[in-house]
Amino acid sequence: MKRVAGSPGTWSGMALRLSQCAFAAASTFTMVSAFGFSNYSAYAYMGFALELQVVWSLCLACKDIFALRNKKDLHTPHDLLFFVVIDWALATLMFSGACASASLTIFFMWDVNLCGAYSRLACRQFALSVTLAFMTWVLQAASSFSGLWLLVSFF
Repeated sequence: MKRVAGSPGTWSGMALRLSQCAFAAASTFTMVSAFGFSNYSAYAYMGFALELQVVWSLCLACKDIFALRNKKDLHTPHDLLFFVVIDWALATLMFSGACASASLTIFFMWDVNLCGAYSRLACRQFALSVTLAFMTWVLQAASSFSGLWLLVSFF
């Protein structure tokens, strides 16, 4: 069976999953440490999506490490279908949460200048968290597409 870079069960797949986990954790930490994030539903939704991403990526990274260490193949069609469906669902959640949070951050910073009026509002942290969330989504999209490509190769 030919392995695709970034797919489950390869070294690059494990690195991709660990990168997703690291960026999602950094974005979550940045958002949670910002004053006033819980007052806005877009930020709470993005935080929820990021927490799901951290758990999912960490679980799959551990599964990849186990498979590589024990020379097991994770490329059965049923397992791969499960991974691909969850990856695509999480990619959709991540993208919608990052877009909603980005629009709210732009609204605060540029449209109504709320950041200038309320200095306690952590707009720079919101912007950094949204940037990290988009980076997480890009990594998640790469993982989703490689998993889908591998799944299609079975048929």
